[in-house]
Amino acid sequence: MNRIKPWTRGAMLAVVLSFCFTAMTVAQVGNNRGVLNPNRAGEEDLLALPHLDATLVKGIMDQRPFLSMMDLHAFLSQSLNEEQWTELYDTLFVPINLNTASEQEILLITGVGPRMRHEFEEYRPYVALAQFRREIGKYVDEDEVARLEQYVFVPINLNTASDEAILSIPGVGNRMLHEFKEYRPYDNMARFRREIGKYVSDEEVARLERYLTLE
Repeated sequence: MNRIKPWTRGAMLAVVLSFCFTAMTVAQVGNNRGVLNPNRAGEEDLLALPHLDATLVKGIMDQRPFLSMMDLHAFLSQSLNEEQWTELYDTLFVPINLNTASEQEILLITGVGPRMRHEFEEYRPYVALAQFRREIGKYVDEDEVARLEQYVFVPINLNTASDEAILSIPGVGNRMLHEFKEYRPYDNMARFRREIGKYVSDEEVARLERYLTLE
């Protein structure tokens, strides 16, 4: 019987590095289970949400894209009380950057209080969404981790991100995926703005840029 040769140190290192690379390049926007992105949702979908009437929906559609959850909150809190917007944010949210979101933004996530907000911040910087799942999974069960990840993202590296990671950005399809990759490597974000600005508005470029990094 042939014996399996023990792995060399180099082979083991190659496997570890391969695993780490894969973990770093998979989708970095949380899997969505029903939370609408106000920058992408249609009028009918928005009207179906609690406490949104035709006037508020028109305001959302006229003012988007919202470049942060605080921008959306500033608009809606003029018309909705705390009980109302708390219920609404269970199903409508602008994803927040796990590495830069303010305390107030994190606390806008339904069900997140000061203790969980602390845990969100404790593990910064996040390099992958898998890290968020692992660390927050120390405190809540898998279902709750899956619910929370709908509201967050980890920026992806514009020059090295996989197709899957780029396509996880809300509103990015195959055409825009092609344009993102067409101009690699990017030396700076100014070039990204210039090149992608050939295809979409400045506001849309700014929305897309939230999900990207060159670090």
